[in-house]
Amino acid sequence: MTFGEFELVSLSDGTFRLDGGAMFGVVPKVLWQRRTTPDEKNRIPMGMRPQLIRTGSQNVIIDAGIGDKLGPKETEIYGVDRGTMHLDLSLAAAGLTARDIDVVIASHLHFDHAGGFTALVDNVLVPRFPRATYYIRRGEWEDATHPNERNRGSYLQDNYLPLAEAGVLQLVDEDRMIMPGVRVRRTGGHTMHHQIVLIESGGRTAAFAADLMPTTAHLPDAWIMGYDLYPLDTLSAKQQFVKQAIEKDMLVFFQHDPAIAAGYIREQNGKRNVEVA
Repeated sequence: MTFGEFELVSLSDGTFRLDGGAMFGVVPKVLWQRRTTPDEKNRIPMGMRPQLIRTGSQNVIIDAGIGDKLGPKETEIYGVDRGTMHLDLSLAAAGLTARDIDVVIASHLHFDHAGGFTALVDNVLVPRFPRATYYIRRGEWEDATHPNERNRGSYLQDNYLPLAEAGVLQLVDEDRMIMPGVRVRRTGGHTMHHQIVLIESGGRTAAFAADLMPTTAHLPDAWIMGYDLYPLDTLSAKQQFVKQAIEKDMLVFFQHDPAIAAGYIREQNGKRNVEVA
């Protein structure tokens, strides 16, 4: 879609599944299953929607999905389905290839967001986007390269260590503009250094909410993932974000929603809903 001077395209790297209880934390199943249907393993369907920003002079991608390096066991555990749609096909539909990407921005480095950052070529791990500079939060990089027992399963180092080895890594120390109209803002919560991306053009603002609000079902304040390492930080950041999204009429992109790529958060009589873009 045209957004001021930019073109915004919600891409796809297929779908996967995660445990419904983990996705909704303290919210009882009797409530969350009204919003989504779990399978026989209690997993719910999740989209993987990297974001493309075309500025006219540069092609920017935020996150890159799960990629194609998972083994059969992990593919089965997470119900990964990239058979009919994956990132390369999605880029092709936008008239691009991986070589056309100039900038990659990471919301964080969990495997379902950073798996597509690298590729295995002739048994060598290389950056999937060979011409791009990758922007990653320094604190997130430190956490991902020094995982602990709590987060080790989410950080797969083949997804990002080759970026440093190839010299394409740019570490970001604070909230800042990556380029005119595109800036990152730390929210914490999901990980200590999780960040969202704000896109501003033509007097309008769009937000790539990443795992601050992964699906439209996570619109209520207390609907926070059990995966979040710092849930009270998520709560605070989410409340601030929703207030701004409503006041500024932000276009919000929902990275993991299987059906709705983007919409506007509305509130009336204390009740929120998403108006699909």
